[in-house]
Amino acid sequence: MLGLYKQTALECSKIVTEKYSTSFTLGIRTLNRKFHFPIYAIYGFVRFADEIVDTFHDFDKKSLLDRFRSDAYQAIDEGISLNPVLHSFQWVVNEYGIEHELIEAFLRSMEMDLYQQTYESTDEYEEYIYGSAEVVGLMCLRVFCEGDTAMYDRLCDGARRLGAAFQKVNFLRDLKSDFQERGRVYFPGVDFTAFDPDSKIKIEKDIQADFDAAHQAILQLPASARQGVYLAYVYYYTLFSKIKRLPAARVQEERIRVPDRKKLALLAQTYVKFRFNGLLAGFF
Repeated sequence: MLGLYKQTALECSKIVTEKYSTSFTLGIRTLNRKFHFPIYAIYGFVRFADEIVDTFHDFDKKSLLDRFRSDAYQAIDEGISLNPVLHSFQWVVNEYGIEHELIEAFLRSMEMDLYQQTYESTDEYEEYIYGSAEVVGLMCLRVFCEGDTAMYDRLCDGARRLGAAFQKVNFLRDLKSDFQERGRVYFPGVDFTAFDPDSKIKIEKDIQADFDAAHQAILQLPASARQGVYLAYVYYYTLFSKIKRLPAARVQEERIRVPDRKKLALLAQTYVKFRFNGLLAGFF
C-alpha cells in the first residue's frame, strides 16, 4: 500500500510543476520517462520553499520555512512524510544520493530572501546564486547520472552554470516585481532607480558566459536527459535574447516573457533537431 501512497505523492509533485511552470513541465516531458517523477519531486520541493518566502505575506514566513526545513530532514531520515511533496522529495534524495549540503545551501538562500533586500558584495550574490539555483542543477544532475560519479564530477560545473544562467535571467525578467513588491535588488552595485544600458550590458555578458559553459556540458549529458535539459536551455536562452533586444527602461518597467505558442514551437524545433542531429549543435 505504501507504493500507492508514493505514486500519489509523486503525482502531487507533478501537479505542482504543471501549475507553476509551463517551461519546466514541457522540458521534463522531453526527458526519458524514468526521470519524470524524480525531477517533478525536486521541482515541487524547491517551488514550495520559494512560495513560502515570496508569497505567504500574511503568515510568519520564518516559522513556516523553519518547519519546512525540519519536516524535510525528518522525512529524509525516516523515509516518509504525510506531506506528499516532501515524501516525493525524500524519495528522490534517498534514491539518488543527493547530498544534504545541497539541500541546506538551497534552504539558506531561501532564508536570505526573508531578511536581505540588496546584495552589496559579489560574495553574497554568488552565495545566493549557488544556493537558490546552482544546487538545483546539481540535484538534477545526480538523477541524470544515475550513480555515475565520474560523469557527475565532469559535468557538475556545467550544471551549476546552467542553474546560474536561469536564475540571473529570472532576476532580469522580474526586476520590477522584485523591487516594487519585495524590495529586492539582487545584482550587486546596481541602482534599480537608475538602471542604465551599461549596467544591463554588464549583466548580460555575465549571463552569456554562463550559457556558453552550460551548453558544452549539456552536449555531454546522457541521451536520456540531453533533450529535456537542452529544451529548458532553449526556452531560457530565447527569453534572454528577447531581454537583450529591449532597452533597459523597458526591462525595468515590465515582466518580459515568451508566449506559450512560442514555447510549443521551440519544443517542435528542438525535437526535430534532436531527432536528426543528436548532438544539437548550432541551434542558434
